[in-house]
Amino acid sequence: MTSDALKYLDDSIRPQDDLYRHSNGKWFDSASIPSDQGLYGSFMELRDDAEDAVHAIITEVVQSYESGTQTEGPTKRIAELYGSFMNEEVIEARGAEPVAQYLREIAQLSTVDQLIELSGSFYRKGISGFLASGAMNDAGNPERNLLTFLQAGLGLPDESYYREEQFSQTVEDYQLHLGRLLELGGIESPKNAASSVVDLETRIASHHWDRVKVRDAQARYNLMNQDEVLALFPELRSWLQGAGIDSKYSAEVVLWQPSYFKALSELLNSEPLENWKNWLTVQVLRSFAPYLSSAFVNENFSFYSAKLGGVETLKERWKRGVSFTEGGVGEDIGQLYVAKHFPQEAKTAMDALVERLTEAYRISISNLPWMGAATIEKALEKLSMFRPKIGYPDEWIDYSSITTDPLDVIANLAAANEFEFKRELKKIDDGVDRELWFMYPQTVNAYYHPLLNEIAFPAAILRLPFFDKDRDIASNFGAIGAVIGHEIGHGFDDQGSQYDGTGQLTNWWTEEDRAAFEKLTGKLIEQYNALSPTEAPDHQVNGQLTLGENIGDLGGLGIAYQAYKLELTARGIAEDEVIDGVTGDQRFFYAWAECWRTLIRPETAVVRVTTDPHAPGEFRCNQVPKNLAAFHEAFDTKPGDGMWLDPADRVTIW
Repeated sequence: MTSDALKYLDDSIRPQDDLYRHSNGKWFDSASIPSDQGLYGSFMELRDDAEDAVHAIITEVVQSYESGTQTEGPTKRIAELYGSFMNEEVIEARGAEPVAQYLREIAQLSTVDQLIELSGSFYRKGISGFLASGAMNDAGNPERNLLTFLQAGLGLPDESYYREEQFSQTVEDYQLHLGRLLELGGIESPKNAASSVVDLETRIASHHWDRVKVRDAQARYNLMNQDEVLALFPELRSWLQGAGIDSKYSAEVVLWQPSYFKALSELLNSEPLENWKNWLTVQVLRSFAPYLSSAFVNENFSFYSAKLGGVETLKERWKRGVSFTEGGVGEDIGQLYVAKHFPQEAKTAMDALVERLTEAYRISISNLPWMGAATIEKALEKLSMFRPKIGYPDEWIDYSSITTDPLDVIANLAAANEFEFKRELKKIDDGVDRELWFMYPQTVNAYYHPLLNEIAFPAAILRLPFFDKDRDIASNFGAIGAVIGHEIGHGFDDQGSQYDGTGQLTNWWTEEDRAAFEKLTGKLIEQYNALSPTEAPDHQVNGQLTLGENIGDLGGLGIAYQAYKLELTARGIAEDEVIDGVTGDQRFFYAWAECWRTLIRPETAVVRVTTDPHAPGEFRCNQVPKNLAAFHEAFDTKPGDGMWLDPADRVTIW
C-alpha cells in the first residue's frame, strides 16, 4: 500500500466499536493542530502541501520577474500581487491611509439614497454590504444566467448568533472588537458607534432566513421582473446605479430571500442614517483589515480567528500572501500548478474511476426497491447527463485586464475584485459557459453543480490519501471513489434531486416516490440530530442542515463499495488480496476513515456545528458505515458493539 491507512491503527480500540478512533488512533496520539489553524486532518494536510507547492511556484515567478527574465503577462500579475502584499514596510507606513477616501465618502453622506448608492459602488471593490449578488443559472431555464441577489449584512457567522442566548458572550466580544476596529479607523466615539452597529445587525439578522431554509431550492427561486423587484425593494435602483450595473441586467432577476429584501427596505428608511453610516464604515474596515497595517491585521485576527476559532497564532505572512495572490489570479497560478503537479495518467485513471462509479449508480438506481419505474427512468436519464470535470479547465480565465501595482496592496485587491464583478456581468451577456470551473486546480476540494449537472475534481485533491493511480484497488475506491460517489450523490440529495438532467428546477418524481424518499431522509435526519461532537458536547448536529451532505456521504460510500466490487469483477478478481492481514473490504473502510481524521479546537467546532452543512469528521467517518451491511460483514459486528446499528434502523437511499 502507498498510503497511511494502516499506519495509524490503534488496536486498543476495536473497529466494531469506533472505526474512526481505531483507524486513526495513533495519528490522534501524535498529531497536533498547527497554532495558526482551527482544525487539522487529512484535508488540511493536503491543503498545506498544495499551499507549499503554490508558494514555490510564486517564488519562482517572482525571481523571474525581478531578474528581468519575464516581466509581462501572468508573471507580472502574480509577482506584483504577491509583492505588494509582502511589502510590510510600505503597508505599515501607510496605516489606515489606503481606506481614508472610502471613510471620507461615508462621512459626507446626507441621505439614505446616497448611502445605498455608495454601498453599490463599494461592492464593486469587494467591500461587503447588505446584499450579495452574482450571475447564476436561472433555475427555471438553466441555459441562461441571471443576476441573483442574496441576503447579507452580518459580521457574525450566522443569524442565530444574534438571537440565541448561548452566543450572548460572543456578541459582547464582537461589539468590543468593532469598537477597537472603528478606533483604528479614526472614528469618533468608536464604542457608541460599535453599539449602534451591533443593534442594527441584530435587526438585520432578525429578517435573515436560517440556513436550513436557505438550502430549500424551491423557496429561494423567486424570479422577478424589474417592476416586481422594485416594488418589493425600491432601494435596489440606487444600489444598481452605484454599482454601475446597466438596467438591462435587472430586467429579470432572482431574489433568494424576498422577505429579507422587503424588511431591508423598511430598515433602510426607519433606522437613523448615522447608524447606517457606522455600519457601512465597519464594512469597509472589515473588508480591508487583513490587508492593512499590523494593527488592523491583529485586531481582525483577535476576533475572527482567536475568539471565534480558538486559533493561537496568525498565519505566516507568506501563507497569507499566497492566499491573497490566488484570490486575485487563481487560474494564472493553476496553469503553473497543473504543469508541475498533475500528470496526464492521473487524469486518465480518474476518468476510469468516474465511469465505474457511474456504472454502479446506474445498476443501483435500476434496482431501487422503494422507487417506481417511471421515476427510476427519470433518475437514470439524469445520471446519463452528468458531466465530469477532472483536474483543470480546458479554457483558462484571461486576467489581462487587471492592472496591478507593485506597491499598493489595497488598490490591487480592489482591482481584482472589480475584475470578478465585471466577469459576473459578462456571464449574463455571454450566456452559460459549461467550460468554466468554480474551483482552482490547486484547491483541495470537489463539487457538484445542480444547475449544470456537473461534478468537478480539482487536481490538488487527486493525491493521497484520496487517490494514487498505483494504490491498491480497495483503498482507492474507499477514498476517492467515495468522494466521486458523494458528488454524484448530490445530484440525488434532498435539494439536488429537485433538478433534472438539464439543471432545471422541476419535479420529475411521482408523489409516492417522493414520499418514500422523504421517509428515508427523515430517518437519516433523526440519526444525525442525536449526535454531538466530542469537542462541543453541548451542541448537536443539525440533521436538516447537514442532510444534503449526509445523503452524499451515505450514497457515496455505499455506491463506491458496489463500484469496487464491479472493478474486481472487471479485472477477473474473485476476492481482493489480503495485505498485512487486512482484507480488501476492511481496507476499503480504513481508507474511508483515513480521509476524515480531524483534530478541531472547541471554538472552531462550535462555529462549524452551527453553520457548516457538513457533519463533523468523526460522524462522517462512523455514522455512514453503520448504515452499510458491507461494513458489518467486513468487521463482523454484533449487537452491543459501538458501531452496531440494527438492520431495521439502517438507511439505504441510493
